Amino acid sequence: MLVKIYTKNPNPQEISKVVRVLKDGGIIIFPTDTVYAFGCDIFKNQAVETITKLKEKNARKSDLSFICHSMSQVSEYARMDDDAFKLMKKNLPGPFTFLLDGSSRLPKLFKNKKTVGIRIPENSIAIEIVRELGNPLMVSSIFTDEDTLEYLTDPELIDEKFGNQVDLVIDGGYGALEPSTIVDCTGDEPEIIRQGLGELRE
Repeated sequence: MLVKIYTKNPNPQEISKVVRVLKDGGIIIFPTDTVYAFGCDIFKNQAVETITKLKEKNARKSDLSFICHSMSQVSEYARMDDDAFKLMKKNLPGPFTFLLDGSSRLPKLFKNKKTVGIRIPENSIAIEIVRELGNPLMVSSIFTDEDTLEYLTDPELIDEKFGNQVDLVIDGGYGALEPSTIVDCTGDEPEIIRQGLGELRE
């Protein structure tokens, strides 16, 4: 199912439709401020497992990222010192994934993970979905090595390719091709381990 949602002033009824799918354990493809991504409720283990299989990863071993809607929500699921908090406040919302130590509130599937990736994208569709859902989205980009550019950026072609593998695809306009910049905040000093779309302000 392909659902059109506009980035400027997302329709609340359409957002509610997406959230119902997620609460039922469904999987969506949605826009971020970088690339289109698979997403599901982090508390729906079967959905998390399905996304990791789509990406040919192991849910218990892979580095998985969450989308949060605010820094207060981040603090519920990850631990950060003052320096990491200040760095994130300076750069979020934005095209960054910050690696942090996970907290005790993480779902069982993630309990054995030392770190989690945290995103607050500058995309109102993603933010409103997470806000209404009430907890983070597990997220993984739709990128695969063999994909052509059009099948990564054009929502109609994304739906054509993945529509039978997910419950809902959101058309939020054309997506970008460059992934987020990954910043590891678990050591003594923040370290950029993948330079992507964002330029980190320190």
